[in-house]
Amino acid sequence: MGNVPVFLSTRMGTLPILREVTMPKRLKLTRRFPVAMTEDGYRRLRRFAAESQLEEGEALSFLFENFDSVMNTETFGHRLRLFSAELEARKK
Repeated sequence: MGNVPVFLSTRMGTLPILREVTMPKRLKLTRRFPVAMTEDGYRRLRRFAAESQLEEGEALSFLFENFDSVMNTETFGHRLRLFSAELEARKK
């Protein structure tokens, strides 16, 4: 994450010092894998990341860590079947 100023109080006053701040271990992006995405999916990921002020990997991590609460269970199965059918049609 980088260096951030921290202020140290002494008898001679307050002195600014730089302290290295690291990301909490749970939030480190440690898993990397090649991903193939559709153009529409990638554009939507980039837009979501920009809107939420996250990097693309952070945005994906957020979506999958919170998968159950961010997805619409009523339409998920239907949308998945439509997407799968489109993929099969593209492969032919």
